[in-house]
Amino acid sequence: MIKKWALRAIVAYILFGIAMYAYLFYLADTSIPAALKGTKADPATFLNARELMLTEEYSKIRNLMFFLATPYEWLFYYLILIFGVSAVFERWANVTTRFFALRSAIYLFWLSIASFIIMFPLSYLSYTISKSYNISTQVFSSWMKDKVIEYWVDYAMMLVIVTVLYALMRKFKKRWWLAAWVLSIPFSIFMMFIQPVLIDPLYNDFYPLKDKQLEAKILEMADAASIPAEHVYEVDMSNKTNSLNAYVTGVGSNSRIVLWDTTLERLTDEEILFIMAHEMGHYVEKHIYIGIAGYILLTFVGLWLTAKLMERWVNRRGKAWKVEKMTNLSSLPAFLLITSVLLFAASPLTNWVSRHQETRADTYAIKMTHDKEAGVKTFQSLTKAGLSQVNPPYLVKIFRYGHPTMLERIRMIDEYKIKGK
Repeated sequence: MIKKWALRAIVAYILFGIAMYAYLFYLADTSIPAALKGTKADPATFLNARELMLTEEYSKIRNLMFFLATPYEWLFYYLILIFGVSAVFERWANVTTRFFALRSAIYLFWLSIASFIIMFPLSYLSYTISKSYNISTQVFSSWMKDKVIEYWVDYAMMLVIVTVLYALMRKFKKRWWLAAWVLSIPFSIFMMFIQPVLIDPLYNDFYPLKDKQLEAKILEMADAASIPAEHVYEVDMSNKTNSLNAYVTGVGSNSRIVLWDTTLERLTDEEILFIMAHEMGHYVEKHIYIGIAGYILLTFVGLWLTAKLMERWVNRRGKAWKVEKMTNLSSLPAFLLITSVLLFAASPLTNWVSRHQETRADTYAIKMTHDKEAGVKTFQSLTKAGLSQVNPPYLVKIFRYGHPTMLERIRMIDEYKIKGK
């Protein structure tokens, strides 16, 4: 019976992959609407024939990788559950020590190692594809170093989460999800606070912006928007990617305005100031607080659903999986599988909210800079640097895009009427 269910899951994954391949490469319409041909939103006006071809090729491959990776992770969790591998990991942990925290560390180590090994081929394939299309400039040793750092950072965070989560399950049999939700709020805010100063520097070097004239202009804009910023940081990304980016990260006194060095090298000051105005728009519009509120609400619903589904699933299938009860560490893959599926199911909603906020930030940037041309050129440059589809397929947009499509962004900016002009 177990082999039959495993075979069904594998076949379902393969069929899903074939369906997504057919959709992305043959069925989805990514053409530019006739009304927009020849406008600034038409990639044919700012990309040459080779760039147009590469954009379509690369985007299709990356989109396919996205839709294959998440179900692949689900398949991993499901198979180690039904074959009793998770129970074996717990048994190894139990015979090693009687202290629960140490048992959690040992169990999670084996689960994390197995996950890293299983997911590595997809990660490596994604890296080689980015390299072949000249998006990634990172040498393998540097990429592997980042993967190892990522593994241990994720392991440390998961160890805290898992230890606390299962302690709560044992203490609060029916309401553990509510206690977990309450504790998740300060933990998430704490992680946002330490991310810029402790975690991000593990991957890249951050230093004050060298161009002091540009920094003065950015800080002047921040002051006009009542944003408490004293420094602008640049990060060395050119040894890893040819893509462009800029962002604001962290909360409170640990918040940072960050520019990639690739952005500084390839964009004009006017285009950089437009990007900065966009990021400041998020601050002025209080998007970070809206995001925190939304996260708190979704976490509440998600943990409640996870508790109900997990309890029912373990009660029905636990014996077959050698998971005696939900409070056993061996039930963790069920928790991770359910939460991952729920997050994916919620992504159309969360992405829609994010796209709305990004449009608001774009509008704020136009009003602040009064420079539509810089906005248009910025998004054209981002499209070229990242080989991004201007008009991606509908399913890609709703499941993957937290920003409006480049077609939507360039069109909105180009058609926006600035008061007084």
